[in-house]
Amino acid sequence: MLVYVRGAGDIATGIALRLHRAGCQVVMADIAEPTCIRRTVAFSEAIRLGEARVEDVTARLAADARVARAIAAAGDVAVVVDPDARMIGALAPDAVVDAILAKRNLGTAITDAPVVLALGPGFTAGVDCHGVVETMRGHNLGRLLTQGSAAPNTGVPGDVGGYTTQRIIRAPADGAFEPLAAIGQRVEEGQPVARVAGRTACAQLTGVVRGMLPAGLAVTAGMKAGDIDPRCRAEHCFTVSDKARAIGGGVLEGLLYFGRRAGLWSV
Repeated sequence: MLVYVRGAGDIATGIALRLHRAGCQVVMADIAEPTCIRRTVAFSEAIRLGEARVEDVTARLAADARVARAIAAAGDVAVVVDPDARMIGALAPDAVVDAILAKRNLGTAITDAPVVLALGPGFTAGVDCHGVVETMRGHNLGRLLTQGSAAPNTGVPGDVGGYTTQRIIRAPADGAFEPLAAIGQRVEEGQPVARVAGRTACAQLTGVVRGMLPAGLAVTAGMKAGDIDPRCRAEHCFTVSDKARAIGGGVLEGLLYFGRRAGLWSV
């Protein structure tokens, strides 16, 4: 089964790992300059570096659909620059997963593939996709919805270790981003962690830097540029998160549930 995943950030990567380990061939698409902050667990880094490895799986950058198919068939995850999903036609995937997490639909249609799944708010199962997977932390995280929509966006980051908005590092100005702390590094409350155009962003809590944009990326004031984990477990920065694994499980369930109905597999 060939699966095309829109987005290649940390949540999308958790999905890709689940699907890859389950035997699917995976092609992921992202923008030319990805803005994922949890870069140590994101296959979007393959766009910047040519390849990326998360846990035991390697992703490689592909220039076109033909190369992407070859990479996926050879046992790696393929990553392409395809923000408008134009390669879907050439790839003819069995399934499309919208993992952009834009809180709205950026062009995914239920007719894109025999099985179309989407993450979080902005989609309605049976209308613009076959199934929706819940992304909000809590009792329903990772649940496959076969009708209706996911919980609406609250605008507040999920609670981790008792902190929500304080976890987020935001760009203090427009300009080129300059990280002052590395992913996996412990920082103290009030410590400078990033700088843009001479203005500094400081940690709002003590913890371990779990995400940080790369140096030189163009940012705008207020843009999410990193995050800090108050649980202070550096090893968590280098493995897929509990949230990504839960959502990945929901996507795998959706592929099997709708795939059987579409005749992609049978028992």
